[in-house]
Amino acid sequence: MSHKPLNEPSFRESVDLMFNRAVKLLDLSPGLEEKIRVCNATYTVRFGVRLRGKIHTFTGYRAVHSEHMEPVKGGIRFATSVNQDEVEALAALMTYKCALVETPFGGSKGGLCVDPREWDAHEMEQITRRFAYELIKRDLINPSQNVPAPDMGTSEREMAWIADQYNRMHTTDINAKACVTGKPLNAGGIAGRTEATGRGVQFALREFFRHSEDVARTGLEGKLDGKRVIVQGLGNVGYHAAKFLSEEDGCKVVAVIERDGAVMRPQGLDVEAVRQHIMETGGVKGCPNADYTELGNSVLEHECDILIPAALEGVINLSNAHSVRAPLIVEAANGPVTAGADDILRQKGTVIIPDMYANAGGVTVSYFEWVKNLSHIRFGRMQRRQEEARHQLIVDELERLDRYLGDAWSMSPGFKEKYLKGADELELVRSGLDDTMRIAYQSMREPWHTREDVSDLRTAAYMVSIDRVAQSYRAKGL
Repeated sequence: MSHKPLNEPSFRESVDLMFNRAVKLLDLSPGLEEKIRVCNATYTVRFGVRLRGKIHTFTGYRAVHSEHMEPVKGGIRFATSVNQDEVEALAALMTYKCALVETPFGGSKGGLCVDPREWDAHEMEQITRRFAYELIKRDLINPSQNVPAPDMGTSEREMAWIADQYNRMHTTDINAKACVTGKPLNAGGIAGRTEATGRGVQFALREFFRHSEDVARTGLEGKLDGKRVIVQGLGNVGYHAAKFLSEEDGCKVVAVIERDGAVMRPQGLDVEAVRQHIMETGGVKGCPNADYTELGNSVLEHECDILIPAALEGVINLSNAHSVRAPLIVEAANGPVTAGADDILRQKGTVIIPDMYANAGGVTVSYFEWVKNLSHIRFGRMQRRQEEARHQLIVDELERLDRYLGDAWSMSPGFKEKYLKGADELELVRSGLDDTMRIAYQSMREPWHTREDVSDLRTAAYMVSIDRVAQSYRAKGL
């Protein structure tokens, strides 16, 4: 990660600056504005775990930004860099993100200062369960009050441990599984959750490219097919976004930046092969069929059509914003562009699809998982075969017509199989996510196009979400 200049605002200050910019354009009372801005509560926990023959003390946080809707929702990250400021900024971002994509949650965030690579799986389980215990006994994990999800350094493995820990402490809670999302499928998870954030990035880009006047603002032309993409961070989000865009939309992933450098190939990298190499070696160095450079962050400045920062916050900052050449940036990570860099890029005419929208696929599918856990039934279980039976009626009629008309007309090859197949859970989840990303983009796009004082999508996104939070508070009588 590049070192940020001294006058660079912190991540939390960046979120505040962007909030201020949007709130100036809204008609809110000062009291309500302040109520929405502040983080309601942050709980700091310090606990000991006996590991390798001695007691290790860990520090963790759970911040609740806004309870205009409950439960509150937000990931738990495991990283040595976790601190209260970062967790509170991420909780605020979650509030606005949930409001933008219309998931009925307030914003929350959790973090634990730990390097998961320093401990084996059994030790990580002991640490995770103890952290979960500390939060659960204070109702900071609860299906109706506070529902975490995976984030940086955590995955479905940790979510399964947390769900089990909650279950041990609430043996009669029939909705216990809904206390956390991002669980494995066999532990109450939902099909499509692991890919959800990356899939949401793909759907966000598809929706952007449906509007030719929006694409024209970037100086690009046509559809996604053939566009050159640089991805920074090939973790869960970056990998899925790169995979789907290259395999399904014809994009060329020309560079991948990782912690040990970057790999490049002008004709397009094999995303699957790069991912495999990272899994085996821990980095991109030595990746076959690609040029390697140790100076990974310099590749953020290479020429491309779409830049997707999908790892840490603050990677595009005052030190490199002037040199970024991508006309379109999609923030798959939280806060990858600092407020200072955002100003520079806006003046340059760079279009940024903001994190609040671009990476909301994760919380959207988390919402579907929470609903699934509360309803205690898999999506599609009731209607799938009935749907197939109705389709069969039409196919039977078409086949009768086929026989009657002979060679003059026949069904297209493959039509029957495709049409007959009822939607399973994965298809329904993808459909719900696609619909959510389309509608959210249109609501954010509206002020961008109709108001002269809104020059960028980030301000538009903040305006839409803050206004929705304000409406919720007004409805409560505030």
